[in-house]
Amino acid sequence: MPTLVRLLTIVAVIAGLIYGAMSALVNLVQPVRRPVEVNVPLPQLDQPPARNAAGTP
Repeated sequence: MPTLVRLLTIVAVIAGLIYGAMSALVNLVQPVRRPVEVNVPLPQLDQPPARNAAGTP
């Protein structure tokens, strides 16, 4: 039984440290906003339309 209590105590301490670190990140770090530009390639317009499995358009 003492090893179970020791294990649960260690897991609780680690979970508390993780929770504290996440809480500190939420409260202390301010995000920086900046514009984002993404180039999206357009499909070629002169290609024939694709046919389905039956061969009909």
